[in-house]
Amino acid sequence: MSDSSSIQSESGNGLRLAQLVKSLGPGIMMATAAVGGSHLVASTKAGAIYGWQLALFILVVNLLKYPFFRAGVQYTMGTGNSLVQGYDAMGRGYLWVFTGLSLISGIVNTAALLLFSASLLGYFLPVTLSLPVLSGVVVTACLAILFAGHYKALDGLSKTIMAVLVVATVSAVVIAAASGGATPAPGFEAPSAWSIASIGFIVVMMGWMPAPIEISCLTSLWLKSQRKQQNVTPQSALFDFNVGYIGTAILAVIFLALGALVLHGTGTELKSSGIGFSHQLVSMYASTIGEWSRYLIAVVAFFCIFGSTITVIDGYSRAMAEAQALLQKKELGQRKHHHFWMLVTGLSAMAIILFFSSALMPLLNFAMILAFMTTPVFALLNYQLVAKTELPKVLQWSRGMTVLSWVGLTYLFGFLAVFIWWKWIM
Repeated sequence: MSDSSSIQSESGNGLRLAQLVKSLGPGIMMATAAVGGSHLVASTKAGAIYGWQLALFILVVNLLKYPFFRAGVQYTMGTGNSLVQGYDAMGRGYLWVFTGLSLISGIVNTAALLLFSASLLGYFLPVTLSLPVLSGVVVTACLAILFAGHYKALDGLSKTIMAVLVVATVSAVVIAAASGGATPAPGFEAPSAWSIASIGFIVVMMGWMPAPIEISCLTSLWLKSQRKQQNVTPQSALFDFNVGYIGTAILAVIFLALGALVLHGTGTELKSSGIGFSHQLVSMYASTIGEWSRYLIAVVAFFCIFGSTITVIDGYSRAMAEAQALLQKKELGQRKHHHFWMLVTGLSAMAIILFFSSALMPLLNFAMILAFMTTPVFALLNYQLVAKTELPKVLQWSRGMTVLSWVGLTYLFGFLAVFIWWKWIM
């Protein structure tokens, strides 16, 4: 009797685990969107420049932002509505601010990721093509996948990309650690990450760590779409979110470790552009794992950034379509609106590449600073939406999460005040 109960219990646990794994989707897509800029570039550069100094800081930033990203799952599972609908309910002004921010961020971020993807694609192609042509190839492929398969195609692609990236990056870090890391150049002194001169770098890094706060709205929209196609419980939705979010935090530290072990102290000049740094990143993997892996890593890195690109186009287009419908008081979920904004985002990003490529880095820095400055506002909105909405008990703020939210809001608004003082007053 006890053996039978044990077998049934194990079978039930296995079934629940299988259901949880099957429910993975929006959280993994969020991780895919996050990894492109903040991890491959910002975290690796943090390790290359400052060594291990910012490792704990990265984890703390992820922890303090956790409640505000989690709010998207809580609100959508509890109400069936997206965070975009929640902003509209709180006031039309909040929706207009979100719409403007999403339009700017979506187009500029897509343009930067397209150039990043194009440079990596050109790295291993047998023919030489210009970056605008390669960018056109990438954006066409992204739109074709999204128009053909939508959520299911994006969901499957995200999981595959993340799995390959994790294996490759962890392998590189283990090999670098086993070899003792890079040998510092004679007379090298590590710069302090806690000086006034470092504020600019830290602001950009924390603004996009693990991602801009509006990504929480994209997660809620993906979750809303997922619920139409399969049964999702609050437990499975939170499990999916935690896997994606905690995974991005761990990956951020792993990329920092790669930069610290391979580049820190060597005197290697870091490329300032995303394109130059993408090639430098591939060389860093190759020098660690072995020259045989150079083109393999270029392919993996390409698909990582390609995954970020396609996820960003889909997510921001969903957000803009939802905002448009709410502002015009039309029916939500119309596919033609989603298609329209995917085309607008992709073509606008290509226009920036064709006509404003020399100004792309200033535009990207502007988008990063804008994301950083609006983060406290949207964090507060997300907190209030969950706090003021009647949700099932499992989705309400716990006492510990409430305290963490207050600490996080204090940190975000406090650091914003420091940045304003440093940028415009000092």
